[in-house]
Amino acid sequence: MSETGGLEHWVAVLTRADLPVLKQTARDLAALREDDKRLNTYSVAEIIARDPIMTVKLLRYLQQHKHKKQTAEVVQVEQALLMLGIEAVFNKVPPAPLVEETLKSHIAALPPMLRVVHRSQRASEYAKDWAVLLRDLHYEEVRVAALLHDIAEILMWCFAPEPMLEIRDIQHKDKTLRSRDAQQQVLGFMLSDLQRELVAQWGLPQLLLTLMNDSCSKLPRVRNVELAVNLARHTANGWDDAALPDDYKEIAELLRMPAEQVMLMLEEDEGIVCDLSKPH
Repeated sequence: MSETGGLEHWVAVLTRADLPVLKQTARDLAALREDDKRLNTYSVAEIIARDPIMTVKLLRYLQQHKHKKQTAEVVQVEQALLMLGIEAVFNKVPPAPLVEETLKSHIAALPPMLRVVHRSQRASEYAKDWAVLLRDLHYEEVRVAALLHDIAEILMWCFAPEPMLEIRDIQHKDKTLRSRDAQQQVLGFMLSDLQRELVAQWGLPQLLLTLMNDSCSKLPRVRNVELAVNLARHTANGWDDAALPDDYKEIAELLRMPAEQVMLMLEEDEGIVCDLSKPH
């Protein structure tokens, strides 16, 4: 195990830290702020909702500054903006610093970090689509939970790039090594444990905690998030990943449709061929 500090150390570091956001997010929000015709709650929410770090930054700020009268938990970005006001969000939760600046001296960590962000974005899209198919009126909560499912991993790429690169290299050398074992070996804890502690420490909504908790997967909405995250993770390795046939079966059970129909649906969405029985 490298000298990285333990779980409590990283919970403290990430709780104190000014979380960096994607350069694209900062750029898009700056352009929107200058455009009175397009500037509204919905257009701002649309930009923030694509960036897992900006989303968690906003929800964390809201939890820390919520009124005593506020009893309902807020998970949706648009709701948070309505409660705080657009101008207050620009001033109090600015899209800065930038991830690209934070990792300037560890540039090798930027591509893998952006891959996890991209994976999270895809997972959030799958989760939302399936929630809509299941007639879940609060599909946005499910979408946010999938987007933030791997937020601890994203933040550790930003703030602990060297150990994260070490974990990646260990796994490249030993393909059979599970991620959690590599994390334990290098960090002394698992990223899922860090995630749980952060969400609790930041006082994020209990609903979010439940939806992001794979051990609650008997609940259909949690199962939706878990399967969306799995599909995004496995397809990131390519559409011939060995785990995909099982993913299709499990998604089919969730959506109560044949696995073939799930594959056709993904084929249409992605413009790819999901039939893994055919050679690629």
